[in-house]
Amino acid sequence: MERNPDSSLSWIHNKLFLGMTFRNYLKSNLTLSNGIAVLILVIAIPVMIYRFVYGLGPSTNLSDTNPWGIWIGVDVLSGIALAAGGLVIGTLYYLFGMKEYHHFVRPAVLTSLLGYLFAVFALLFDLGRYYRLPYPMVVSYGLTSIMFLVAWHFALYILALLIEWSPALFEWLNLRKLREWFNKMAIWATVFGVIIAGGHQSALGALFLIAPSKLHPLWYSELLPIFFLISAIIAGLSMVIFESTLIQKVFKKQVEHFDNAEFDRLINGLGKGASAALFTYFFLKLLGLASSNNWGLLNTLYGYLFLFELMGFILLPAFLFAYGVRYKNGKVTRWTALLTVVGIVLNRINTSIIAFNWNAPERYYPLWTEVVITIGIITMGVLTFRWIVNRMAILYDHPEYKSVH
Repeated sequence: MERNPDSSLSWIHNKLFLGMTFRNYLKSNLTLSNGIAVLILVIAIPVMIYRFVYGLGPSTNLSDTNPWGIWIGVDVLSGIALAAGGLVIGTLYYLFGMKEYHHFVRPAVLTSLLGYLFAVFALLFDLGRYYRLPYPMVVSYGLTSIMFLVAWHFALYILALLIEWSPALFEWLNLRKLREWFNKMAIWATVFGVIIAGGHQSALGALFLIAPSKLHPLWYSELLPIFFLISAIIAGLSMVIFESTLIQKVFKKQVEHFDNAEFDRLINGLGKGASAALFTYFFLKLLGLASSNNWGLLNTLYGYLFLFELMGFILLPAFLFAYGVRYKNGKVTRWTALLTVVGIVLNRINTSIIAFNWNAPERYYPLWTEVVITIGIITMGVLTFRWIVNRMAILYDHPEYKSVH
């Protein structure tokens, strides 16, 4: 049976070029934002190649004293925490039956999937021998190894996210049977993901338990695994609010029957959960401080930074979320979500960079190449998200599958 070349060309036009000719598709992409993205990648990609060719020494300020930099603090630790939105919304929708959050699920799952994939991509740059990325899983493994736990949890959770996201992919490819099969598997993937994600979010905090002499006493605590888990839940709730707000602005044409009042009601519901989690997180941080009895260190430069993080990015947003919920003020909730996201990133940077090796004579400052690669990775993630959203039913129900949602 001969294949019709015209049908293949039509598929490319409809699926890849959004129904346009190649020339018109290129013209539609001649925008300022795309120009900025191309400029970033034109600079970042050669720097990435340089890092792989010449190694860590010439391309970073990392050393034996300071082996972790912004690729770990920002790309991995912050990225994984902010990618918890899929876990939070999937749990609310599939396990707790909160069906009103239906349209929040797919964007959150896609963001989480890309967050994890690009965090693993970032790890390739941080590892001296990047080709040994799977070693903790299959070579230097062990049930007592935190890296063994984290590596396998990453891989399994990415698999769970792929299963949750795949119905949108199969709708796009018009593969109905696969779509129906994977759609039924989504709830089981979510249950599995809750177990896996909770384990590795806390395990990332447990990594620092083995370095009590390197992490500043105000950030070091036996409760670090719990701190990382709760703050990841907070980050997930806040990212869903923040991301949903951006989506309403950037992808207006794809959002069906948008209702401002209903949207504010839903995000205030998430804000209520974030407020409760932030208050819990705040009192646990105080408990950790009381347990270590390091009150005297608060009157130091590191103490002021610790208080700035504690009061400005934990307690303040806890009250602001509560205010937004109490007075049904969606605007306050949205801005508080952004404040909280910034606070989570600050916490991960403080823990892994600023307060790490705090008493070492050699301090770490990122080389410009490290910053360029980080910006390049983030840009790639944003462009990938936009490419998928513009082609697949992520923000709306596919017209041919509405009845089976």
